[in-house]
Amino acid sequence: MDGLVGLIAPFMSWFGLPGEAAVALVMGMFINLYAAIGALLAMDLTVKQAFIVAVMTSFAHNLLVETAVTRQVGVSVWFSGGVRVGLAVVAALLLHWFWPGGQAPANYTIPADFLPDAGEPAGWGDVFLGGVATALGGIAQLVLIVVPLMIGMQILRDLAVLDWLSRKLGLLTRLLDISPQGSLTLAAGLVFGIAYGAGLIIESAREGQLSRRDLYLLVLFLSTCHAVIEDTLIFFPLGIPLWPLLGMRLLLALVLTVLTARIWRKIVQHKPLQEVGG
Repeated sequence: MDGLVGLIAPFMSWFGLPGEAAVALVMGMFINLYAAIGALLAMDLTVKQAFIVAVMTSFAHNLLVETAVTRQVGVSVWFSGGVRVGLAVVAALLLHWFWPGGQAPANYTIPADFLPDAGEPAGWGDVFLGGVATALGGIAQLVLIVVPLMIGMQILRDLAVLDWLSRKLGLLTRLLDISPQGSLTLAAGLVFGIAYGAGLIIESAREGQLSRRDLYLLVLFLSTCHAVIEDTLIFFPLGIPLWPLLGMRLLLALVLTVLTARIWRKIVQHKPLQEVGG
């Protein structure tokens, strides 16, 4: 981890971020979003910088586990991982270049009673107590968000809401040019994420319900936008705008998948003609 942070830190200025932000990025990309948020709570960032880190880790997080899942369904690790890291880099660059606002200090929504004094620490004791206070404040808020969220997710599973949602997603699968059999997999990924929905995704692939093209399009969409409830709400303690974060992921997922589907279909349609001409 230290080696990865050391490699990434010199490039943080490209995204308008301080070198220390590399800690949050590496932890988010290779562990999960909770680890990234824990690191961010200890940093003094602007709203723009916190939002850029949130966007990057939303696109590219938990890469080791989630790319392993996509590998199990026959999708290249380089494809799924490359799409996510590439989107994270491009989105961060665009936000850094074209968003002039967000220069105010990030207002982490931690109750004042949990926060350490703003003055310089007098010694290691103050440093330790300040770190513990900040961590407890962040944990308390994450618990208030995550515990009800996990209970709600379990209720959704027990009530078979995925079956209902998959029927409602028929229009989306048609828009993405994916076979109707992919609607349940799409619903599982959108609600529970790639890791939590891994069993259903792998099962659908092994049963042959989805073509290779369907699998790649599904992975492309879900790599860009998955676990939309959890992955969005857990950034609440950072005080960043949640709707733009969710909207950016949904919009990019739709545009990329629709364009890829159209290009793929045109290539397949023209291939026989080229072979005949040859």
